[in-house]
Amino acid sequence: MAALTHSWWQIQIHCESILEDLIFWRLNDFGCQGMVSEEKGTALMITTYMPQEAAQSLDLAALAIWLRQDALCCEQKAPQMQWKIIDEEDWASSWKVHWHPQPIGDRLLICPVWETPDPTSDRLVIKLDPGSAFGTGDHPTTQLCLEALEMRFSDNDSEPLIADVGCGSGILSIAAVKLGAKQVYAVDVDPLAVQATRSNRDLNGISKQDLVVGLGSIEQLQALSKRSVFFDGIVCNILAEVIIDLVPYLTAISKPTAWGVLSGILLEQAKPIADTLEHNGWLVSTLWRRKDWCCFNIRRVDDTF
Repeated sequence: MAALTHSWWQIQIHCESILEDLIFWRLNDFGCQGMVSEEKGTALMITTYMPQEAAQSLDLAALAIWLRQDALCCEQKAPQMQWKIIDEEDWASSWKVHWHPQPIGDRLLICPVWETPDPTSDRLVIKLDPGSAFGTGDHPTTQLCLEALEMRFSDNDSEPLIADVGCGSGILSIAAVKLGAKQVYAVDVDPLAVQATRSNRDLNGISKQDLVVGLGSIEQLQALSKRSVFFDGIVCNILAEVIIDLVPYLTAISKPTAWGVLSGILLEQAKPIADTLEHNGWLVSTLWRRKDWCCFNIRRVDDTF
């Protein structure tokens, strides 16, 4: 994969285990890209990275204050945060220390590109270079989405046309192709995410026709297809506030029988998401929970299946 930047901030946070989900949310909202956690006795060490050009030292100091305030609001011990600049080579080596093959659901295996998967396994292998985009399979929201996709494909013998809005590393798009999607259109407003998705598409031997990737949001999906397209399935793993704004547009690009998988949503944000979906022609089929995060499995109200 081509280098995306020359220097990175490495951010490490020592915290109580109960704060893990809240810190993951705060880091994602801040713009950190890729997060891993390790048990350190009864506590955790969370490590994340972001391009040096994306933040200054004062920005990181402000992040440390926000994390402290979050913990105090939860009546928990304040986390300890430290950061330093590392170069591209050190950044890549750090990922190799923290990230290993991870089975998800019954059929999928997320495998970093430097690892060799078990040749006797019958799981569908998704090879990933962490790049600078969110989505390594480590976060609960990504895991929930992958498990929901697996369920959707096991219940349906057709070859659906899928839209991935906010594709990040491309992990959901690649999973959809491997599970049996006819074609996937993936978009993201972050150029680094678009580059990461294209790179990971190539790593998995998926053609440009089967996984079409572009810079933008909902409006870019029609431009990518060069025709008016209505999707059978939609996946979207981004922040709840963005999802609320996107829901009316998801309805406009989906078939009357469409389904969707939405995550990146804290439990406390579930009700406004559900209300917005209902007002725009969607029904929440199931709501899956992992820790403080949830995943909506939805379908159009006029879906007869």
